Amino acid sequence: MKTHRFLAFDCGATSGRAILGTFNDDGFTMEEVYRFPNQTLEIGGKYYWNVYGIYEHILKCLGDLGKRRIPIDSIGIDTWGVDFGCIGHDGTLLGLPRAYRDPYTEGVPEKFYKVVPHEQLYALTGIQILNFNSIFQMFAQAEEGSVAYRHAKRILFMPDLLSYLLTRGKVCEYTVASTSGLMDQKTQRLEPSLLSVVGLSQNHFPDMVQPGEVVGKLRFGIAKETGLGEVPVVAVAGHDTASAIVAVPAEDEHFAYLSSGTWSLMGIETTEPIINEQSARLNFTNEGGIEGTTRFLKNITGMWLVEQCRKKWQAQGRDYTYAEMTEMAQSAKAYTGRINPDDLRFANPADMETEIQTALAEQGFAAPANDAEMLSCIYHSLAERYKEVLDMLQELAPFKIEKLHIIGGGSANALLNQWTADAIGMPVIAGPTEATAIGNLMMQAKAAGLVADRWEMRRKIAETVQVKQYLPIT
Repeated sequence: MKTHRFLAFDCGATSGRAILGTFNDDGFTMEEVYRFPNQTLEIGGKYYWNVYGIYEHILKCLGDLGKRRIPIDSIGIDTWGVDFGCIGHDGTLLGLPRAYRDPYTEGVPEKFYKVVPHEQLYALTGIQILNFNSIFQMFAQAEEGSVAYRHAKRILFMPDLLSYLLTRGKVCEYTVASTSGLMDQKTQRLEPSLLSVVGLSQNHFPDMVQPGEVVGKLRFGIAKETGLGEVPVVAVAGHDTASAIVAVPAEDEHFAYLSSGTWSLMGIETTEPIINEQSARLNFTNEGGIEGTTRFLKNITGMWLVEQCRKKWQAQGRDYTYAEMTEMAQSAKAYTGRINPDDLRFANPADMETEIQTALAEQGFAAPANDAEMLSCIYHSLAERYKEVLDMLQELAPFKIEKLHIIGGGSANALLNQWTADAIGMPVIAGPTEATAIGNLMMQAKAAGLVADRWEMRRKIAETVQVKQYLPIT
């Protein structure tokens, strides 16, 4: 095999990075070649994504690689889901995309249900009801008379929008479109009746493509300026969780996964959607995976709780590393206070630490005496929530779940991994931490004909990436 080099841009809600993957006869290696911050912009009481800032960082990375004379076979971009940009008739991006943490969708689902009842919406889409789902954002933007939304000729979800800025190619990638709340699970197409409710039609969206399709090549100006040439941009599994699940080093289907980061997403991989009264009552979601699979999962508030507390502590002069925070939580493991991580009050509070303290006080728990007890509370609360959701999955899964694979940045937290194994009473396999980027790279490798299917990808990952097993301590 000749050497192939693929570039994965993994753009998260708080940061982004570029990973260069090199594939040859010995397997594959990865190198982080660029990292950049990302955050929402508050303008006039509304929250936006600075997509131009992300785009500039992508160009800077491409320019750096060009200067190093590193040839690139293809580029793939993954991001979070649900958010989107509006493209005008002249091809211009109309303003900045609204951010899912903008509170403008509070109460919107209830208004939407007056037009399309909850039961009917879930039966069609199988999507977990979250107030920031694309369908509710679109309903809110139509209601508030958003100029950008009203004049949009095309709607592009975030990874497709970034690919468009690089290539001018327009696609609607399946895995990210599946998170919108607009897709009929039976037809796997955006549902016209739902589009009509939010003032859109199928003409507002490009053709839907499956992961592995080429969006286009780098625009001539970018190709020339960076010195990389007209590199193809591949529509990988554009939703970051879909890319991450590609990288689960599982041997067979008898597993659940936990993609652990700002959000924790726990689920199973199935060949068919699971849409019934129980899945609706428990608010599970059916999202698109690669090769026709379904990601049957639930969103759980994850490291967002820690990140927001840490941000406050840093401002107060207490700057802890993640390793230090783990040691602190261990030292205060006896603290008994617990919260529900998925309480809406923790979605975007002005002061996360104060909000958690208030929630504990309302339940009669003593306030955390220090930062260590606050961290112990968060980690224990997450582990217990993971058990609750895994128990639900056991009831709904068409197969027996025998182990939990934890992937993503949170898989490096040995303490939380052990507490999770103790809580769920089954083995936890932790790693890879860079699951999303690996999945992105593997889809590019598949597009290049280097791997055949997801099981071959997983075998190669298991052979290359080191993982760690945690057994329950009885």
